[in-house]
Amino acid sequence: MYNKQMLEIIRRLLANLGEDPSREGLLKTPERVERSLKFLTSGYQKDVDEVLNGALFTVDYTEMVIVKDIDFYSLCEHHLLPFFGKCHVAYLPTNQVIGLSKIPRIVEIFSRRLQVQERLTNEIAETIREKINPLGVAVVLEGTHLCMSMRGVEKQNSTAITSAMLGVFRDDARTRSEFLALIRQHETSIISPYVGEQASSVVEEV
Repeated sequence: MYNKQMLEIIRRLLANLGEDPSREGLLKTPERVERSLKFLTSGYQKDVDEVLNGALFTVDYTEMVIVKDIDFYSLCEHHLLPFFGKCHVAYLPTNQVIGLSKIPRIVEIFSRRLQVQERLTNEIAETIREKINPLGVAVVLEGTHLCMSMRGVEKQNSTAITSAMLGVFRDDARTRSEFLALIRQHETSIISPYVGEQASSVVEEV
């Protein structure tokens, strides 16, 4: 079922951009755009607890758990243009771990919303802290923003890097350094040296 109001808004947008919404190539564009936007913002309809579905396990394991190179795709809330890249997540469990496949799902829930990279980084970290109360959580996002490469400053090779370090990852330099070293393996990007309780950010031109 299509949202008739949204379809009409898209037709009017096309017309205001100087196009003819009735020409052959654009006849089905409103339907396509509506489906696309609903998919790209589907995270609003997802509930974290339903996605986790009880995949929290009591395990006698106290070493670092890392899931790296998680692809993410999101929409910048300022221009509705895509930003995308890699997400790296680590935590030090107390007595519970999350099913490994659930961490990319958490990333997807929050990335499939209108976002800024700094908030997305924090939401992922805070959700993991809330669900399993680990000793610490670390999240690093490396993102390419089309609002930077297609418009504005038009810096095609810029990468935005944000980090959120909670608990032991913030307080213990050795733990933090171990995490950053592990996610650097086989990668050419440079992780920001600044980490904080809130997401920090740096923009690089590679």
